[in-house]
Amino acid sequence: QVQLVESGGGLVQAGGSLRLSCAVSGRPFSGYGIGWFRQAPGKEREFLAAIRWSGDSSTYYGDSVKGRFAISRDYAKNAVYLQMNSLKPEDTAVYYCAAEYIINPGGRPSAGHHEYDYWGQGTQVTVSS
Repeated sequence: QVQLVESGGGLVQAGGSLRLSCAVSGRPFSGYGIGWFRQAPGKEREFLAAIRWSGDSSTYYGDSVKGRFAISRDYAKNAVYLQMNSLKPEDTAVYYCAAEYIINPGGRPSAGHHEYDYWGQGTQVTVSS
């Protein structure tokens, strides 16, 4: 049973920062990529960032968060983090982490949410102006 549990959401003023955590458990995650997505009411689920769980530590970002958000992994804590800086009211959404099995050993995590196999329950982030 794969489990992904997000935490760290909340209310923050514009310009502030938050760090989201994604606790992963339930199976060896070697070969998986972990991605962060968000969804605001009435909008499509949006790709934010991704990283392979093991091996290549390259990171990948959506255009709307490049330079403001940073993804990282911590094997000791079985966690992936999303550091969010310079937050804007338009960043308000439910934030999700997800896991994707990457078939190609040298491949990169996908930006398409349909490629992800497992999802957390989400954590609300609200940015006030």
